[in-house]
Amino acid sequence: MLLAVDIGNTQTHVGLFEAGEELADSWRLATNATTTSDEIGIKLVDMLTAAGYDPTAASGVIVSTVVPQLATAYERMAARYLKAPILLVGTDLKSGMAIRIDNPRELGSDRLVNAIAAYDRFGSACVSVDFGTSINFDAVSDEGEYLGGAIAPGLEISMQALVGRTAKLPRIDLADPGRAIGKGTIEAIKSGFVYGFAGLMDGLAGRMQEELGGDVSFIATGGQAGLIVPYCERIDAIDDHLTLTGLRLVWERNQ
Repeated sequence: MLLAVDIGNTQTHVGLFEAGEELADSWRLATNATTTSDEIGIKLVDMLTAAGYDPTAASGVIVSTVVPQLATAYERMAARYLKAPILLVGTDLKSGMAIRIDNPRELGSDRLVNAIAAYDRFGSACVSVDFGTSINFDAVSDEGEYLGGAIAPGLEISMQALVGRTAKLPRIDLADPGRAIGKGTIEAIKSGFVYGFAGLMDGLAGRMQEELGGDVSFIATGGQAGLIVPYCERIDAIDDHLTLTGLRLVWERNQ
């Protein structure tokens, strides 16, 4: 039983793989940069037990984190509560993917595992698009090399900035605006975010496809993907568990 943990700035996604490649279960938790190893351990043990799994059956834990201070907390948690070996994803692990950027050490582990999972799925040139606190585009060549990407602000922090820096614009729940020309403030905000971010996706995707050349597959993941992707023309698929799959692949390549 493998636990795969993707720690983002806002949410932590935990996946459980039993025998084989299929994801058996998953959970989303709020990320707290100051949480302790004991708090993490108690929460994970309770969560696994409540779902009918034996925490002591864990054969390993693999963690990708963009919050560096949580790496040590998870290492201590794995040793004390799960009695299981742990891998922290970094460029020093065997990823099976050559990294062709200026400074490989600055590549976020979540971006690397998304690229690995996307290439494993398509087997040819592809781009993963992760809708998180930021929106990350990560490009892979036809030969399976990580080439780089683009980073744009995510929907949540864009909404916070809009509401926080304006006196009269309200915070709203985003949904299908129905039309681009909003007849009121709420409709206008929905249009700007939903159609605007869809245009951002298609614009960057088009430029990346030109640079990569030939056929390119685009796959989206992350909490807001389901809201924006239906209005995009260039995204081929959504996979909510793309990062967890990438973590499993990195674990297998390091055994």
